[in-house]
Amino acid sequence: MGIRETIKGILTFGDSPNRLSLAFAIGIFIAFTPTVGLHTLSAIFIAWALRMNKAVTFAGTFVSNPYTQIPIYGLCLWVGSKLSGQKIKFNIDWKNLSLWNLWGEIKPLLLPLILGATILGIGAAIISYFALYYLIQRYRRYTKNKKLSSL
Repeated sequence: MGIRETIKGILTFGDSPNRLSLAFAIGIFIAFTPTVGLHTLSAIFIAWALRMNKAVTFAGTFVSNPYTQIPIYGLCLWVGSKLSGQKIKFNIDWKNLSLWNLWGEIKPLLLPLILGATILGIGAAIISYFALYYLIQRYRRYTKNKKLSSL
């Protein structure tokens, strides 16, 4: 299913525009979290706990996919490093890389990554909330007017 069909599906759900937009915004925020591999489970659990539309929350998490993960997390890391004042260095010794060495390389990146992901995730969620709310309102007015004009 393509982006256009996904958006049309979201627009036609019976929930209120507020609830649909909030569910999607939650999914967008989850997409920015550095919990790669747990986005689907997080979306389903949070949607269930908050009694939101699971499909719409799940759709929001698709912002993070194999094509967008590197730009998203790279930007999150950059923003987090600027906000925390922490310089990011990548001096990985690839010849002696082990799981323990990898943890030593990743550990200094966690604070900037989490900080940047939180800030950008909140921003993207707010923007997506208002954008989807507007789209739902507009789509519903259009379909209502279309039905009235066909009578």
